[in-house]
Amino acid sequence: MAFRFSPFGGLDGLILVEGPAFPDERGAFMESFRADDWAAAGLPPLVQDNFSRSRRGVLRGLHFQKPSRPVGKLVRCLRGKVFDAAVDLRRGSPTYKRWAALELDDRGNRMLWIPPGFAHGFLALSEEADVHYKVTDHWSAGVDAGVRWDDPNIGVRWPDLGAAPILSAKDAALPSLAACGADFD
Repeated sequence: MAFRFSPFGGLDGLILVEGPAFPDERGAFMESFRADDWAAAGLPPLVQDNFSRSRRGVLRGLHFQKPSRPVGKLVRCLRGKVFDAAVDLRRGSPTYKRWAALELDDRGNRMLWIPPGFAHGFLALSEEADVHYKVTDHWSAGVDAGVRWDDPNIGVRWPDLGAAPILSAKDAALPSLAACGADFD
């Protein structure tokens, strides 16, 4: 396999995905995804690509799709740098309500696999950050959901950029975990 798949953050199913990069005097070349490596690692098929561009201080999340249509995400930062966080929302999991995070950037070839049953969010650390997601199901308004980025019962330690994060109206109104109804098994 060209890609390496390593457990990450002590949360069952969360995986750091690293691929080879070939830098030279012109720049660099890298494969961004290989379906055969992905399948050989036992991971589910990916059916849709999504893209977001954020300016420094934008916090997106913590998002998930409800248990009737849960979604897994393979997340990569194409430009800039983000603090990327995943929260285990599976009630039966020994790591329920625990979170893990890492910085993803446009250097190297690192991605984070966030399995279904997790919430996901990121904070843009660079002046602009482009984030690409490959997902296991199509987005659907009827199952789109989230939990507050600053829920004290989760306790993600977001980097302090010296100002309050910039949130969408939707993200600012997200409920706490206790109120969101995320009953993943």
